[in-house]
Amino acid sequence: MNDQWDVVVAGGGNAALVSAMAATDAGARVLLVERAPVVFRGGNSRHTRNVRCVHADADEFHTGAYPADELWSDLCGVGDGPSDEELAMLTVRESATVPAWMSARGARWQPALTGTLHLGRTNRFFLGGGKALINSYYRTASRLGITVAYDSSVEQLRFDGPRCTGLLIRSTGGERWVRAGAVVAASGGFEANIDWLRRYWGDAALNYHVRGPVYNDGTVLARLFAAGAARAGEERGFHAVAVDARSPRFDGGIATRLDSIPFGIVVNRDGRRFADEGEDIWPKRYATWGRNIAGQPGQIAFALWDAKVRGQFLPPMYGAFEAPDPQGLAKQLELDPVAIAETVAAYNAGVDRGPGGRFSMAERDGLATVGLEPPKSNWAQRLDTPPYYGVPMRPGITFTYLGVGVDEHARVRRADGGTFDNVYAAGEIMSGNILSTGYLAGFGMTIGTVWGRIAGRQAARHAHG
Repeated sequence: MNDQWDVVVAGGGNAALVSAMAATDAGARVLLVERAPVVFRGGNSRHTRNVRCVHADADEFHTGAYPADELWSDLCGVGDGPSDEELAMLTVRESATVPAWMSARGARWQPALTGTLHLGRTNRFFLGGGKALINSYYRTASRLGITVAYDSSVEQLRFDGPRCTGLLIRSTGGERWVRAGAVVAASGGFEANIDWLRRYWGDAALNYHVRGPVYNDGTVLARLFAAGAARAGEERGFHAVAVDARSPRFDGGIATRLDSIPFGIVVNRDGRRFADEGEDIWPKRYATWGRNIAGQPGQIAFALWDAKVRGQFLPPMYGAFEAPDPQGLAKQLELDPVAIAETVAAYNAGVDRGPGGRFSMAERDGLATVGLEPPKSNWAQRLDTPPYYGVPMRPGITFTYLGVGVDEHARVRRADGGTFDNVYAAGEIMSGNILSTGYLAGFGMTIGTVWGRIAGRQAARHAHG
């Protein structure tokens, strides 16, 4: 590593790579600092599959149009809506140009998907998944002349007033200070820092799984806060889903996610239902289940379904427990058989009182329970066809929302009301400017790409004065 760079990018995932490429396109000499070794490069982006963007028409990769006003409505309809409406609307508008920009830098796509994910119209899927996208981006970065320091981390940031004058980088060869005309923080959230999570969640955080790498411990974020950066996003805000309780504590990725929830019922360790399993289509509601489970005793829950829906969703990676009746299934899951029998009976009675109709996971079908609390608003059908199946679930955090505040140029804001002269941010480290408590499938990649381009361009312009 040389001592002086136009732009230093902290991070190695989608937002970092996009920032580095955008800065290089603008004429900057760029160093990208990736904490992981080569085989684990890419952060959470390795585990992604798609990006959600505005587009005008159906094509090879989408089954229909997805206008800006619909994406905006979808974003406003999850959680508490956008944190900063102006920055969120900028993200929506800029998303229209994302696919072409990605394609020009190596992204490859697969035809539109069908089935219960409901994403064929709204989202574009990477051929080979996130790992393939990341590999393509690194190849492009190499061709562009971007220097990548693997197994390296930004440990300290030195400031002279509002200007970052140096970065202490630790690598396998030791530590050294480097200087940069501008800095882009794109190093993710702090979800792998369990002690940090415990500040807001208490000991419940000890039962959380982290879907991405152990490297996302918030070191750069903490250094920015210490330097006086403004905060954006809720302390307890995160994108978290239901993952198999038998999966690895860290870096299990998308394969550990469970998609069975709308097809049956979910109970806590007391054998009781606690949330509406059929509130909305899965891409808008799957990310609520991490938080739902986080609020239950022991931060554990169990998804139950029967033979009627077997084969209609992705099977659990570790298989499912199976029994000829609900009581037998309860014993395998170490739940109270009496409580499970009562819960299933009450649920079936609620289904019987509900409206008739055709069960269809292709849309909200209106098959709801009546007289049941909590209700099941859609896809409610009896659990009455053996064998019965079940899996244990834990909250699986993808990324945290608490991060640094930014302006429309991706410049990091200071708590005193100003901005840093030469520090920018992109991706999950600033996602709290956009997201509050909810999440839309594929929108994290949208944020990383939109704001990575902005941060990279602005950083390069600043470096060149």
